[in-house]
Amino acid sequence: MHIDADSAALIVVDMQNGFCHPDGGLYAPDSEAAITDVVPLIDRARDTGMQVVYTRDVHPPGQFDGAHYYDEFDRWGEHVVEGSWGAEIVDDLDVRDEDHVVEKHTYNAFHQTELDGWLTARGLGDLVICGTLANVCVLHTASGAGLRDFRPIVVEDALGFIDPDHREYAVEHTDWLFGETSPADDIQFGR
Repeated sequence: MHIDADSAALIVVDMQNGFCHPDGGLYAPDSEAAITDVVPLIDRARDTGMQVVYTRDVHPPGQFDGAHYYDEFDRWGEHVVEGSWGAEIVDDLDVRDEDHVVEKHTYNAFHQTELDGWLTARGLGDLVICGTLANVCVLHTASGAGLRDFRPIVVEDALGFIDPDHREYAVEHTDWLFGETSPADDIQFGR
């Protein structure tokens, strides 16, 4: 699969201390393990001048106070609170000034963020997506992309997960309903 670096972005979803570090509140060992698969993708994208976008799941302390129905703290416990160490991107990933960082407050990086407009303004329509958790924020971000007429390509072997079945579900659901999937080695970035 050839990806034109001039019209694509690599989206790195929620590779944060709270999810990927053993001291994180919602740590999953396979999210930490995904770091070794995500780093080479970032390096390959940068080698071609492709845009790298990081998402950060960040929750203001009172975000769900008075929620009618949707309350992530009730479901998952308090996590990646704004200004906390857990909300920071893991040190293993080299976030640079030219990268774009999107703060999101729910699973989908397009929900009430500037991501859609930012990508559209730059003519970036193909989105190579990796990160964590496969069946939560990666899946919902990829779905949000596809439903907005971006081309989401989920990198099936650069995903964090809690259970291998969750990764399998996310990959199958993406491929079946709104996007594409590929192993990292089958994706070629170029111009």
